Amino acid sequence: MYKYIFNHITYVNLHFNFTTMYRSHHCGELRATDINEEVTLAGWVQKSRDKGFIVWVDLRDRYGITQLVFDEERTSKDMMKQAQTLGREFVIQVKGTVIERASKNPNMATGDIEILVSELNILNKAILPPFTIEDETDGGEELRMKYRYLDIRRNPVKNSLIFRHKVTQEVRNYLSREGFIEVETPYLIKSTPEGARDFVVPSRMNEGEFYALPQSPQTFKQLLMVGGMDKYFQIVKCFRDEDLRADRQPEFTQIDCEMAFIEQEDILNAFEGLTRHLLKEINGVEIDKFPRIQYDDAMRLYGNDKPDIRFGMEFGELNEVAQHKDFSVFNNAELVVGIAVPGGNSYTRKEIDKLIDWVKRPQIGALGMVYCRCNEDGSFKSSVDKFYDQDDLAKWSEVTGAKPGDLICVLSGDTNKVRTQLSALRMELAERLGLRKPNEFAPLWVMDFPLLEWDEETKRYHAMHHPFTSPKPGQIELLKTDPGAVKANAYDLVLNGNEIGGGSIRIHDKATQSLMFDYLGFTEEEAKAQFGFLMDAFQYGAPPHGGLAFGLDRLVAILGGQETIRDFIAFPKNNSGRDVMIDAPAPINEEQLEELSLKLNLKS
Repeated sequence: MYKYIFNHITYVNLHFNFTTMYRSHHCGELRATDINEEVTLAGWVQKSRDKGFIVWVDLRDRYGITQLVFDEERTSKDMMKQAQTLGREFVIQVKGTVIERASKNPNMATGDIEILVSELNILNKAILPPFTIEDETDGGEELRMKYRYLDIRRNPVKNSLIFRHKVTQEVRNYLSREGFIEVETPYLIKSTPEGARDFVVPSRMNEGEFYALPQSPQTFKQLLMVGGMDKYFQIVKCFRDEDLRADRQPEFTQIDCEMAFIEQEDILNAFEGLTRHLLKEINGVEIDKFPRIQYDDAMRLYGNDKPDIRFGMEFGELNEVAQHKDFSVFNNAELVVGIAVPGGNSYTRKEIDKLIDWVKRPQIGALGMVYCRCNEDGSFKSSVDKFYDQDDLAKWSEVTGAKPGDLICVLSGDTNKVRTQLSALRMELAERLGLRKPNEFAPLWVMDFPLLEWDEETKRYHAMHHPFTSPKPGQIELLKTDPGAVKANAYDLVLNGNEIGGGSIRIHDKATQSLMFDYLGFTEEEAKAQFGFLMDAFQYGAPPHGGLAFGLDRLVAILGGQETIRDFIAFPKNNSGRDVMIDAPAPINEEQLEELSLKLNLKS
């Protein structure tokens, strides 16, 4: 019976043209081979050109633009008058004949033809839009976000959303072929104290109690592993109430994955495969190698845990070759570190001064910058020649890998701060030098993160990833003596200087999970209240398991050659977390507050 219904539906879809009511073709479809054909088109008026005796109209839909023509010789007077009233973004339907275009446009897919209109039907008039619906628009970002439904009509946004669809479909198809099962997990869950702030939802039926929107489906996907679903994935909305930036939204989408009966190498191989597939199918790029770097080395060589390895400029630590003279700035620093800027010796003094001003901005926070020119003749000229001779500067060149014609930029100070500052300078210089090419892709695994990080504010350790991450094998005993030295069985996948995915091998037994909660400062009662359901599940035979989650918004943007994610999201929020189109968040009325038992709390 089900087979019959499926075949019958397929038959109907193949033999009934759902487009015949309003259009026989779309606006990007017709070519010279269609000349003399009678067609029906529908769409939006992109623009019109009225010469009095002839009117040309560009008709646009999702697929492209087709030129329409009305003229005094072949068009009735009434229709000419109607055509002359058409404004931008009017929604119209036309019937007519495909004819050869007298002045062909090689920049349009339909540029060889136009439609001689015989019938014109205005489906909906439109007021003048607040910005031009063109690839290069005159609308600012906030204005376009307010009228996002108009912005989506523009090719850059429309094509970004179509691109996102293509990536999402490739992900689903690939993971399904690899045996992963897509399972939906709940959106209304319990708030937990770890990680970023939760968005909370009051429960009307349970007075004084709240749901939380999930920051990730973490515990549910682990429970699915306990349930025997050994390969799970989900393209899922997640929510974090945290400060925003260009690559972060309060609601975002993850490609969430988990596998059972695996080790770390299985996870890395599985998702290298997915990444290779996407780069090949979406970008036509073949990637052979996925280098691996230890977290500690990433921080030492690049100053951050998501380095862009499309270019060099690795850090050179200069303490041994720079702290033996009377230059107190370096002598008093915990770390002296530099990078070699390729071709940087061509910078003028004015350009170098601008670089120094750049690192001294509050956003970077450096107190200054020392520089050294590497001349083509092998000599050196530095801003601290008073303290360092040519032999000293030659050692700087050796440590940083500088060549003749390069410029060495040196920062000093507290280790963590100065690494962050130099990392920002490295990325800025790479941008200025054109080294961050969007059509080049360099993936990298960052491995062996610290399991715990110390929080000065709370004076206790917090999980660097989350409290379900397993320590590296053989290191659990270190929790008792040196918690900060314990490495996590965790890994991040970095692409072009952006973290696109992260995951870990999970704890899968109750005793280890209880021990982890203990080191994170949970009392036994707190751990049971928050995560008792998970530890109970572990007692019923939890398999070894681990996983990884990709940030879909960021991944799509990088594959699309962009750094920001907004244009790849249909209805994004602004930097304040507001949807300026629907004006959300917004107050709710008194009756709703009373129903939710929130009125008195808010007034107090």
